[in-house]
Amino acid sequence: MSNSIKLAILGLGTVGTGVINLINDNLDELKRRSGRDIIITEVGTRRQRDDIDPNIIQNSDLMATAASDNVDIVIEVIGGTTLAKDVIMHAIKNGKHVVTANKALLAEHGNEIFAFAEQHNVHVAYEAAVAGGIPIIKVMREALAANKIDWLAGIINGTGNFIMTEMRDKGRPFADVLAEAQELGYAEADPTFDVEGIDAAHKLALLASIAFGIPLQFDKVYCEGITGITLQDVNYAEELGYRIKHLGFAVRREGDGASAAGIELRVHPTLIPQDALLANVNGVKNAVLVNSHPLGQTLYCGDGAGAGATASAVMADVMDLVRVLGSKDSNDQSTNGHHVPHLAFIPEQLSDTPILRAEQMTTGYYLRVHAHDNPGVLADITRILSDAGINIDAILQKPAHKVGEVPVIILTLPVIESQMNLAIEKIEKLNTITDKVVRIRLDELA
Repeated sequence: MSNSIKLAILGLGTVGTGVINLINDNLDELKRRSGRDIIITEVGTRRQRDDIDPNIIQNSDLMATAASDNVDIVIEVIGGTTLAKDVIMHAIKNGKHVVTANKALLAEHGNEIFAFAEQHNVHVAYEAAVAGGIPIIKVMREALAANKIDWLAGIINGTGNFIMTEMRDKGRPFADVLAEAQELGYAEADPTFDVEGIDAAHKLALLASIAFGIPLQFDKVYCEGITGITLQDVNYAEELGYRIKHLGFAVRREGDGASAAGIELRVHPTLIPQDALLANVNGVKNAVLVNSHPLGQTLYCGDGAGAGATASAVMADVMDLVRVLGSKDSNDQSTNGHHVPHLAFIPEQLSDTPILRAEQMTTGYYLRVHAHDNPGVLADITRILSDAGINIDAILQKPAHKVGEVPVIILTLPVIESQMNLAIEKIEKLNTITDKVVRIRLDELA
């Protein structure tokens, strides 16, 4: 058995270059921890790079690199869901272990990719796909393996967290902060995936599968972005003792007479208490709060993106796979038999627990209602909520923004969304209501 592990890196953008730099900087440390020489033998790149070690083969044919006899582990950091999928499947077919940071690809095609890897007795590792350098995948698959996870909540998109932090701390409007995020490189020229929650939904699908032992079901994640959040709502939330964060939730519901059993998968702006741990994770940081039995709540926080953070996660996976490659069966074939399953549960034991529809989900609510300043308006609103079985936790009536019109802020206790939908529909039909009801979900994280 050769004492060296040979890597191919497909894609030499920020992350791919970060992996090369990390290996060069920490070469001795990697060998001390693994007992093997870890070397880059090939890179897949469309253009030749002068700053790459001349001993490394640069190849524009990614398929050839993925199947090369000179490669043990393929690192995919090209992104996208078309070419990346083809390359990964080709690498698996040729017996290569794979490390990827591609959350969109795994969220949408992970079931197929993982099954194919099982058939070919190789492993696909993906720590870098969720929350950058935070080792949340490893924690949930290994450190929490003896726990039953009840729910998790996470700030899993740094761009959205940066925007919400700036709006709260500096009183800046959404559009202004988004423009700065793009200038700083936190957001793409087309920021849709970040601000509409799609990026977070990809990551949540992966976390939920690991947490609950269910197949990946990205298409069933409820997704709501932050483009509708105003400074007005940010300030009212603060006044009531809450902060607005863009969160992903995966929640196990046991069901009762009023609500259905199943799993909630949802990404949306959320009011959370100002003293909550997640409320104080700011800027571009990511954090995931996991509530499990018997451990209780644990928080994992750190850089969710960037060359160093993502390269750190990529190489953590490589180190795990180095140990896998060090294990041989009686026929001198590499085996991944001792490795943790892709989604933490034995594939045959994945559950068919249903994913709840949006109208079946249960949360508290923040409601902002604009109404004519007439006697009896508040009584009408509270009566509608009461008739719908919705309990009010707090009411705040603010000074008029327009002559004769007042904003009323209402916080409710948790309620099934279908009940809230009906109540809002009735409130908006009152002739004293001047605009659509603004609603933002609320969670005490308890």
